[in-house]
Amino acid sequence: MIKKGTTTYHLLLMLEKAMETGVPFVDFIDNPSKFAWTGYRSNLNYNSTYKTIKRLKDKGYLLTKREERKIIVELTQDGRNYISLAKLLEDSPWDGKWRIVIFDVPEDHRKLRNALRYRLKEWQFQQLQKSVWISKKDIVKELKSFIKEVGVENWVKIFVASEEKLT
Repeated sequence: MIKKGTTTYHLLLMLEKAMETGVPFVDFIDNPSKFAWTGYRSNLNYNSTYKTIKRLKDKGYLLTKREERKIIVELTQDGRNYISLAKLLEDSPWDGKWRIVIFDVPEDHRKLRNALRYRLKEWQFQQLQKSVWISKKDIVKELKSFIKEVGVENWVKIFVASEEKLT
């Protein structure tokens, strides 16, 4: 997951605000605070921002196109999903419910199991046992979508629970 305050975070946030129109690369470099609050920085380094855009483009989060002499940067649907999930993980207060993921993916599907573990770590789940993970973050919808996309829905169970006091 991206860290708050990084060039990647600001770039994706800016593009999320611009949505369908896209933003000329030069406009963002010259005046990033116009698009997203960047803290103490009044301008960004051209090279690092260009590398960030290339990396995000390679991941499928951004599209670039040329219009005359301008490079227009646009956010893809995957990019929108990524930034909304990042904001959800950063900003959401705990609602008092635990999200528990229990899985038993067979050994012959080890790569899928490792992908699931990687995603759970990325989404701030904590490991209780080898195949039992728990989180306070309400990302069940995104998790179910990922599980279906990867094809491990037969081996994964998700529970939402609240803690009750015993008297």
